[in-house]
Amino acid sequence: MNKKLILTSFMALTICGAYAAAPMWVRDVKISPSGDRIAFEYKGDIYSVPVSGGKAVRLTDGTSYDCNPVWNPDGTGIAYSSDRNGGSDIYFMGADGSNPLRLTFNSAAETPEAFTADGKSVIFSATLQDPASSVLAPMRSNSELYTVPVTGGRISQLLPTPAVNVEFVPGTDIMVFEDVKGNEDKWRKHHTSSITRDIWAWQPSSGSFTNLTARAGEDRDPAPSPDGKTLYFLSERDGGSFNVYSMALNGKGAATQLTDFTTHPVRFLSCGANGLLAFTYNGELYTMRPGSKPVKVDIDVTDTGSDEDATIRFSNAEESAVSPDGKQVAFTNRGEVFVTSVEFPSTKQVTHTAAAEGQLSWGKDGRELYYTTYRTGRPTIYRAKISRKDDPNFSNATLIDEEALFPDDGVERSNPVVSPDGKKMVFLKDRNIMCVMDLASKSVKELRHEPVTNYRNGNFTMVWSPDSRWIAVEMSNPLHEPYDDIAIVNASDGKIVHITESGYFDQNPRWSSDGKALLFASERYGMRNHASWGSQYDVMMVFLTKDAYDRFRLSEEDLALLKEVEKEQKKAADKKKEAKNGKNDKKGKKDKNGNAGDNAAEESKDIEIDFDGLQDRIVRLTPNSSDIADFVLSKDGETLYYLSAFEGGYDLWKKDLRKGDVSLEKKLDSGNVRIQTDADGNMFLAGSTVKKFDPKSRSLKNVGISGSMKMDLAREREFMLDYVKNEARERFLLPEMPVDWDMYVENYRRFLPHISHNADFAPLLSELLGELNVSHSGGRYYGAAAKDATASFGLLFDWNYDGDGLRVSEIVEGGPFDRATTAMKAGDIITAVNGVPVKADEDWTKLFNGILRKKTLVAFSNPRTGEKSEEVILPISTAQMNNLLYDRWVKGREAAVDSLSGGRLGYVHIRSMSDDSFRDVYSKLLGKFVGKDGIVIDTRWNGGGRLHEDIEVLFSGDKYLTQEIHGRKSSEMPSRRWNKPSIMVMGEANYSNAHGTPWVYKKKKLGKLVGMPVPGTMSSVNWIDLQDPSLLFGVPVVAFRTEEGNILENSQLEPDIKVANSPADIVRGVDAQIETAVRALLQEIDGK
Repeated sequence: MNKKLILTSFMALTICGAYAAAPMWVRDVKISPSGDRIAFEYKGDIYSVPVSGGKAVRLTDGTSYDCNPVWNPDGTGIAYSSDRNGGSDIYFMGADGSNPLRLTFNSAAETPEAFTADGKSVIFSATLQDPASSVLAPMRSNSELYTVPVTGGRISQLLPTPAVNVEFVPGTDIMVFEDVKGNEDKWRKHHTSSITRDIWAWQPSSGSFTNLTARAGEDRDPAPSPDGKTLYFLSERDGGSFNVYSMALNGKGAATQLTDFTTHPVRFLSCGANGLLAFTYNGELYTMRPGSKPVKVDIDVTDTGSDEDATIRFSNAEESAVSPDGKQVAFTNRGEVFVTSVEFPSTKQVTHTAAAEGQLSWGKDGRELYYTTYRTGRPTIYRAKISRKDDPNFSNATLIDEEALFPDDGVERSNPVVSPDGKKMVFLKDRNIMCVMDLASKSVKELRHEPVTNYRNGNFTMVWSPDSRWIAVEMSNPLHEPYDDIAIVNASDGKIVHITESGYFDQNPRWSSDGKALLFASERYGMRNHASWGSQYDVMMVFLTKDAYDRFRLSEEDLALLKEVEKEQKKAADKKKEAKNGKNDKKGKKDKNGNAGDNAAEESKDIEIDFDGLQDRIVRLTPNSSDIADFVLSKDGETLYYLSAFEGGYDLWKKDLRKGDVSLEKKLDSGNVRIQTDADGNMFLAGSTVKKFDPKSRSLKNVGISGSMKMDLAREREFMLDYVKNEARERFLLPEMPVDWDMYVENYRRFLPHISHNADFAPLLSELLGELNVSHSGGRYYGAAAKDATASFGLLFDWNYDGDGLRVSEIVEGGPFDRATTAMKAGDIITAVNGVPVKADEDWTKLFNGILRKKTLVAFSNPRTGEKSEEVILPISTAQMNNLLYDRWVKGREAAVDSLSGGRLGYVHIRSMSDDSFRDVYSKLLGKFVGKDGIVIDTRWNGGGRLHEDIEVLFSGDKYLTQEIHGRKSSEMPSRRWNKPSIMVMGEANYSNAHGTPWVYKKKKLGKLVGMPVPGTMSSVNWIDLQDPSLLFGVPVVAFRTEEGNILENSQLEPDIKVANSPADIVRGVDAQIETAVRALLQEIDGK
């Protein structure tokens, strides 16, 4: 695409300031109760427009992002959510935008859903607190419904189960709502799995729940008709895009399709009291009367032209590269390349594009810089050069020339790494083909025609040897990915020499300064995680020459003697050389190039590798395994420096390789950083900041990483869309995209001029990626957190209590009040916090803000005895409280299984497919539950990881021996596996490896599956950061194929015994899935 035309179009939109425009990418549409106006969100503000179209009135106007408008019953006011205080809070304003009032103050995100029938309270959804009796796991997706008065005040819990898009059925107390079963991206399309949403009816007066659309497919946005007999809703049934459907509200009869849109989804359906429907299609607003055709609403919006030219200040680096002489540091921020002086606070911006640049590599003399850029839509390599000879370095350069090293031919080229002699550059073509360019002639040759990796993320470790003849790489066997080995590649002919073939992770190759040894990190000796990924590492070194290996093995005394001998030999050689050169000078001899003498000639430093016995010359350098970030060998080869984390962050350690002495060189407590060196042996610790470390003086100095840049945010979003387009196509788990990808990208590109906030841009990415109908996808936006974090007292409160104070339902184990000296008991009333009374008509959340981990005085009373107490606590964070509630939930399931089984069965919950979870399961399984007759394995609400292999082994025990001591049974073999019956519980919220694990469990016939079907989400993902740090997106990149030839992605796993936990059961505290699992397992055990 012509970038000049793009720029011109954006300039035309903004140059005149305010202008009238027809908005596209209209979101959060709600028709008024009277059916005469429509509220919607556009560019982060809420507008109102007549249903006939025309001029829209802006109701909110500020720098905040305001969205989700909901009309009150008489149409005089609107509730909405806003991030003006960070997070997302509920506000209420007049229908004309007047008198906005903040209603909620919790740091959790809150979304308005509806109003109570009398219009006095806003109904909103948030994840705050389940009641003490709830059987739902305390997960983020398991939100609740609350009410808050429109004048402000105390919130009340309405429904303790997830419910969104709530509407009242006219003339009744029945509410219809859309359920939420898990964390799948809500803008995903076309999937027909168990996690898709259904529409329910709930009658609070009777407590009854009815699933109106129980089917495998998406049914959204319920909108009851004015007479309360018909339900309008959005659905993807019949294999098409989202369209408007209707059905009888009593659930009888088939659904009828009312619109016939194709290609793109209908969104944001609502219905007015006059029966008029409002919705969007492909970003534009429509109305429709049932039985008639949809009518597009033409809207005029006076757009002030949001400030898309931003000045961005920064004080961190995304990546960095130190120049060979150690005087300059190149780094990137927000996708732009900068260079700063190591000694002085001068910084120069090298690139000025909306596209992202990265993967920096210096030329030999520090006057050239190479990097990957996406400015053509695909990665290619550019070179920046200091133009004027008088300019000493980049940070002081007056002119910098940029040059594309390759034509814009559609071929991807990335990962430039310049050789130490500055003559060659290795890079990747098409993400996994190694090539070398001669920088003088620009001729290119492929080192290997075969891919060096199956992965297509564009990152591959390549490190030149000091003599510029070899390239060290991480290379995995395609049959055993992703376990990396170390190899070296001949830069001339592409020949590969495998240094390691261990079956472990061997990574991060680094050459010694003389090129005679290669260092790398290996997990072969380290303590590996009990399960899943993760290990402790050691620094290893392979000697590439026998001479270097022999020298390394010498004792300190023998090495000293050898050095003396070498010193004398060098003196003799120098004298002989001087005598020879003297004769040549007298004779006036010239070499073959016509140069007199060869006094300036240097001895060849080419490395001649001894290939025989290479793997026998691998030694372990670190004395103990640990969490190692990086390492380097000193210039003289005598000292190993490495960054290791034993407690807290990473510290710099050193080891004298001759003496074996290990010492802490510098206490850093840093994050994960890399070590870079200059020609003098100085070390640079590079992460988000850069520090220079001088090994001689042991001094540590900050390198100034800061500056500012101008950024056209509209052009940046244009680039980011192109980046998503390209990366999704190149990394997708299958060779071909399942849709017309280019067509969809261009469709969504049309909306970019109508987006000025990332909270709108991320859904656009989700809508686009949602066309692929895969898991692990969509855009994500992470806005600013709430300014005041709401703390927790470690208590569960009684939501039914409406008097002054807060009534305590339960003291949560491990919380601030869980201590021997407390007078607090369940049923007590908290009367004041830090001396401020807790009143019935005020929001107590305000008193819990700003006190996190601060000494807080809590006054409470015992209503039974009248006794009053005061105690000082340190409130905990919401995250800490959630962990305590999770532990409480697990103990509740354990107790239920124990009670239901009469003490015969144990229970374990796999929280995530990680080592921590596995250790917890293992400990309980072969510890407290080892004597049980069977075990209930709960995988519900598990978001994934990688444990399927480990769970298979753990629960596949088949007793083959009994161990006895002096005639008494002491254990069974295998002793580290479960040898008894088990049963696995699963649900719709199982995701990723929590699909793969029960699939393997069923495939290997380890036991029965109980619960609800698990959506087909077994794939591996790349979550990819965009250059705007508040944005990222996901693409599934690894598929898992069965023996039958099917991939598990989108292949739903059915349980052997299907049972749901209905909202009615959840409200009553009944876990039907656990009860069913216990009965089934006991029947299996007793039937044997």
